[in-house]
Amino acid sequence: MTQSAFRAKLLTFTGDPAQSPDAAVFHEDGVVIVEDGRVAASGAWSALKDRVSDGASVQDLRDKLIVPGFIDTHIHYPQTDMIASPAPGLLPWLETYTFPTERGFADEAVAADTARFFVDELLASGTTTALVYCTVHKQSADALFTASEAKNLRMVAGKVLMDRHCPEFLRDTTQTGYDDSAELIARWHNNGRQMYALTPRFAPTSTEAQLEACEALAKAHGDIFIQSHVAENLDEVAWVKSLFPRQRSYLDVYDHYSLLRRRAVYGHCIWLDDEDRRRMAETGAVAAHCPTSNLFLGSGLFDFAKAQETQMPVTLATDVGGGTSFSMLQTMNEAHKVARMGGHHLTATRMFWLATAGAAQALDLADKIGTLAPQSEADFVVLDPKATPLLARRTARADSLEELLFAFALLGDDRAVYETYAAGARVHSREQARR
Repeated sequence: MTQSAFRAKLLTFTGDPAQSPDAAVFHEDGVVIVEDGRVAASGAWSALKDRVSDGASVQDLRDKLIVPGFIDTHIHYPQTDMIASPAPGLLPWLETYTFPTERGFADEAVAADTARFFVDELLASGTTTALVYCTVHKQSADALFTASEAKNLRMVAGKVLMDRHCPEFLRDTTQTGYDDSAELIARWHNNGRQMYALTPRFAPTSTEAQLEACEALAKAHGDIFIQSHVAENLDEVAWVKSLFPRQRSYLDVYDHYSLLRRRAVYGHCIWLDDEDRRRMAETGAVAAHCPTSNLFLGSGLFDFAKAQETQMPVTLATDVGGGTSFSMLQTMNEAHKVARMGGHHLTATRMFWLATAGAAQALDLADKIGTLAPQSEADFVVLDPKATPLLARRTARADSLEELLFAFALLGDDRAVYETYAAGARVHSREQARR
């Protein structure tokens, strides 16, 4: 048995801070003890120091903060190289930049190179788990999983399904989409720490036959994830209405094909009504809020108050490349502002929960990630409150946990990530990356 210990300020959660004032558990002088890739114990140093074995490696990080690894619930790895591309809206952005870029992933070398860079960029931002969209090419999913497996990450990903309303060079068929997805599920789902997500891009790019094939795959594999987009943009909502006139709403299209359930994650969820939100709450389907993308593409403002009122599960996501940063700290920054525009105050403590334990709970992975609880997988981030002169000056004046976390959320980015650990192994070091 190999043991290592990390002495630092610690933050973890026992529940939603919006529901319980004691849900955030903070130790000013804490320790995480890791054995064979899992958390053996975490808590106050004074209570646990005798559990640190004589031969253990002990890192003294008392001037830093350890939090569970961030979880990004909606991101497109093939769009890494087209991040920050100008366009007047979602649909022209897809036509002008997204589809031409994704065409290149027919080349396995392109897919592999991009996947390696993408994974490293996630880790540099403190993200240890993500729900990732690949391209329509089967090899794009293989490349992403291979890059993730090399770092022993808990990753969820899937090959995109599109059999209409897209360029011919990105189009699959009902049968090839089904066969490729089934093959990838068999190869990667629950292979080590890799997990598969059935990935119809969005309702307009799948025929009814393809959505029926998705329904069949989802029923055959009850523990896989499902990911897609819904109600991101008003033009898109109108388009879906014209394509599926028998369905009550955009969300109802997915519901009709039994694609709302636990482990089903839908990006954006801006233009939903209360019936949609209640249906997501009833089924356990998750809304992935993508604030930097929604602002960048002018899609709209996510309604936190209505989500909370209907108890719709919500997580945070970057949505790179519509999103403008890999950093979940920057995502928190924009999420706070979006909430304020809707008259809702989103605390930093709750944003950290949404990006860690809240996401893990929503994804049905609370026993594995998003926590520092004993027997969980030892994925965590070391944050540096002195990463920049401004952050150092502000955090030195923080009089509460909320002020400290708010400074990280509003002033932090990848520079604040000192180290990232996956299954107890260091997979990113800011100091080494700078050399």
